[in-house]
Amino acid sequence: ILQKSGQKDSVFHEENLLFCVANLFAAGTDTTGTTLRWGLLLMAKYPDIQDRVQEEIDRVIGDRQPVVEDRKSLPYTDAVIHEIQRVANIVPLNLPHTTSCDVHFQGFFIQKGTAVIPLLTSVLRDESEWEQPYMFHPEHFLDDQGQFVKRDAFLAFSAGRRVCLGESLARMELFLFFTALLQRFRFTPPPGVSEDELDLTSILGITLNPSPHKLCALSRS
Repeated sequence: ILQKSGQKDSVFHEENLLFCVANLFAAGTDTTGTTLRWGLLLMAKYPDIQDRVQEEIDRVIGDRQPVVEDRKSLPYTDAVIHEIQRVANIVPLNLPHTTSCDVHFQGFFIQKGTAVIPLLTSVLRDESEWEQPYMFHPEHFLDDQGQFVKRDAFLAFSAGRRVCLGESLARMELFLFFTALLQRFRFTPPPGVSEDELDLTSILGITLNPSPHKLCALSRS
């Protein structure tokens, strides 16, 4: 419509739309899949946490298919998903940003237009923000009544004007996929492997992937 009206300087045009959709599929598929792999590995390593997730899913959802609206009724499951993202920290260097104005920060002068790479690890592992920053601890996102609480230090999707374009889509995907998988399957180490032997060391790359593991998916039906 804008193009037909003769407006030439708008960013809302078909080419931009195509690139945005392509970015959502390309970036979103890799990051969501990586986060789910971390989630299944963490569930196998911490079976007591997996038990609590499945008890909540069974109690609230039962056998029907999960829907996005269930998230507000599954505070522990939601907390576990957030803690998976915090611990996995799959994009620690985020993507380059640019300062939109001159900035004075901790005694340094950063000129407008300077490329800046935010280190999300410094927030997701901040010892002043998290009670157990180096442990898998879903209670980081729960209050005393067991209700989900948002944390300002949870910046897995970055922040500011360049926050992840697909954040809302990724949140829906992670909740639906993770909940559906835990509803139908129990994830365990293979025979002869203990939970303690599951290694949480990351493989370095553009995103941080879990090291290769074999897991067993046991039907809960």
